[in-house]
Formats: sequence, C-alpha cells, structure tokens
Amino acid sequence: VVPQAMLKILLSTATAAEVFYEETFDAGLDKWVTSTWKGGNGPAGTWDHTSGAWFGDEKEAKGMATTKDFHYHSASSKLSKPFSSKGKDLVLSFTAKHEKKDTSFCGGGYIKLLGSDLDQKNFGGDSPYKIMFGPDLCGYDVSRIHAIFNYDGENLLKTDDIKLEYDDKNQFTHLYTLHVKPDNTYEVFFDKKSKSKGALHDDWKFPQKTKDDASDSKPSDWVEEAKIDDPDDKKPEDWATEAKIKDPSATKPEGWDDDEDGEWEAPVIENPDYKGSWFAKRIDNPAYKGVWKAKQIDNEDYVENVHGFDDISAVGFELWTVNSGSIFDNIIVTDSLDKAWEHADAHWAKTTAGEKDAKEADRS
Repeated sequence: VVPQAMLKILLSTATAAEVFYEETFDAGLDKWVTSTWKGGNGPAGTWDHTSGAWFGDEKEAKGMATTKDFHYHSASSKLSKPFSSKGKDLVLSFTAKHEKKDTSFCGGGYIKLLGSDLDQKNFGGDSPYKIMFGPDLCGYDVSRIHAIFNYDGENLLKTDDIKLEYDDKNQFTHLYTLHVKPDNTYEVFFDKKSKSKGALHDDWKFPQKTKDDASDSKPSDWVEEAKIDDPDDKKPEDWATEAKIKDPSATKPEGWDDDEDGEWEAPVIENPDYKGSWFAKRIDNPAYKGVWKAKQIDNEDYVENVHGFDDISAVGFELWTVNSGSIFDNIIVTDSLDKAWEHADAHWAKTTAGEKDAKEADRS
C-alpha cells in the first residue's frame, strides 16, 4: 500500500509534466512556414511530407523532408503560446533520418528554439535563436552533435565536440535529445543513450565565477621550463656525427695528373661509425615553478543561472544540405525527460521497427 503522502508526491510529479510543443507530422506540414531565405551558397529549397523510399511503419515514418541537393532548407512552426524555461527542466527531442547517407553525405540536421520576434518567411542563418541542437555530418571528418546556446547575443559552441561513432552515422532514424536542468547541468542523448553530460559553465564559455586579475603579471624570474639538458652529460669523444666520410682505403689512381685531371679527392662513403646527432640527457628542471597563472578575482559578469530562456515561441530547421532526403520527425519540447521518453516509445520506436529489413528489401 502506497502511503498517502507518497501518493500525493507521485500524483503531483505525474501531473507536473508540461508539453510545450509536439509534432509527429500526421497532419502534414500545415503548421510549418517555409522560408524563402537563400543564404550565401544557393537557393531556398522546399520541403516534402514523406515516409521516404523505405520504411518499417509508413505512417510513423512520415515526416518533413529536404527535397533539393545543394540548397538551403528553412522552415519554422510556432508554439501555441510562448514559454520560459527559467527555473524548470527543458527537454528538446526529435528524430532525423539521413536517407541518402553515404561517404559523401554533407548536411546539417539540427533544430532551433526561436523567439516571438521570428520572421517566419525570412527565417535563415542570421535569425537569432535560443538553442541549436542536433547532428552535423560531412564526410569522414565532421560527425558530431551540436549543442549551441545563445548567451547575451553570442552563440556559444560546446568547447569540445560530442562525437558520433561510426555506427551512429548510418541511414536509419535516430533520436536526438537535449536535457537542460535548472541546476545548470545538461545531458545529451543519442537513441536514449547518454553521449555527454556535465555543468553548463564547464563545457560552454559562459562567464566564469572568477577571472584573471589584469593587474597581476608573471615575475621575471618565473621558470616554466619543466625539463632541461643535463649539464653533467657530455658528448663522448668518439661520438661520430658525420654521416659520410672520405673513403680511407681509396688511393689516387696511377697516372692521375693533377694539372690535367684536377686535384684528386677520395670518394665519399657512409661512415660506419656514424651515431647520429648527439643530445644531452633531459632531466627535471630544479628551478621549475609550474605554468604561471594570474591571480583569480571575482568576475562581475558571472551569472549563476544560465540554463533558462524567456520567450521560447517557435521551433525551426535552418539547414544547408549537399544531399537532400533528410527526414525530420517526432519533435517534442517539454519540461520532463520521462515525457520525452514516453513520446519516443510511442513514435520513434515504431518508426525504427522493421527499418533495416525495409532498407534491405529496397536495396534488392
């Protein structure tokens, strides 16, 4: 029997979850406005409502797909009402299927959270956003999950990449989830498995609690060289540093006339005693003081709570794609990770079921 107090907690937890936006594209693209923004590299592409060339569950697989190679694809959808994520959990989750994924694939697959000042018809790369999140793939070199936060007008990239493994970069439908918590920590999931987590201040260049004291300078006698040559180590007298020598066994040929033939020189051969360049042994520097760091003082720009955003009013995709055929689906913005997993189990799980068999059948 569950105690009444515990029951109340469980009930309040169950009813506390709020869904701010949800999209499975069952009704088509009616909620979405396609932008005419062309960017700097090419024209603006259109979007298609499709399940793709192969799928397990046709209805669940239906999403919003890019249609043109070497095009910008930008579209956005308004939330029913703006909300603030300050003081609460923020979970952003969606799926992406790069159906034309091969070694030459190149294209972004990230979603953006946007404000109410969004001009939907002109939504593009210069439009301000709150968060940008999702995969960024290009050939073998670029394979990461972007998580970018706007802070004080600057878009802050994660200081180290969230890498995708080789098996993560296939043509099937994958789930990307970002969880930002009110204690200023975060976690990024790929197919419901944790890829990265930690503190926002540690992994993005938000203003830190302390900063270098500009009036502090390194002392002139500060030694930062950790290793030095051993002053007692001397090159052996018989150490041969010449790679080639004149052949000591060679003699001037009989009949050689210096006046007619020039001054005779012995031929050059490999030096059998050659030992290479000599270097003194390296030892710890007894005067080493470590890497100098300026004294730390309080940073007046430090803000403890950087997790939240006011006026989250729309979601959008703004992408440059070399290869078309990327399908986006199953978007949810909520304040509950459990709610996001419920949504994933109800939709993404059905989308992925049978996908591999469908891909093999399409290939044959």
